[in-house]
Amino acid sequence: MYLFSFLDGIQIYQIIILVVGLVLLIIEIFTPGFGVSGGLGLVLLVIGIILTASTPFEALVMVVILLVIFGVVLAIILHSAAKGRLSKTLILQETLNKKDGYIGTEDLEYFLDKEGITLTALRPAGTAEFNGVRLDVVSEGDYISKDTKVKIIEVTGRRIVVRVI
Repeated sequence: MYLFSFLDGIQIYQIIILVVGLVLLIIEIFTPGFGVSGGLGLVLLVIGIILTASTPFEALVMVVILLVIFGVVLAIILHSAAKGRLSKTLILQETLNKKDGYIGTEDLEYFLDKEGITLTALRPAGTAEFNGVRLDVVSEGDYISKDTKVKIIEVTGRRIVVRVI
């Protein structure tokens, strides 16, 4: 018995099952979803190994060969994704920045100088409403009672400082 004895009697349908299983695993890498193609690929590889190998040793050799093939293909694809043609299709080239009108969820500077009303007492922190938007705010240090008109005077990250109008 030699290492690749399973190759002597391999049939075309067994080769097709193994190749389709590998292709489905590779497709799983690039398609978002529930893992249907990856799961089906694994099932086909297991079926292909069961149909082809006649001993557990042959099955182990086939698993190692398939892992090496999958690893080489994955390395080639990842290298191409980083530096080759795939990088243009897999990697987002656009950027979203302020000058184009995009605002991040943490960027609250557009509320600067807006006027609103406190919904809770500020001791010195509380909640206020500005143009229908409820925000957590902080007073300059003074107590501000509920239903008082306030103006945003400073925005630093998520910290919004208000002053009584």
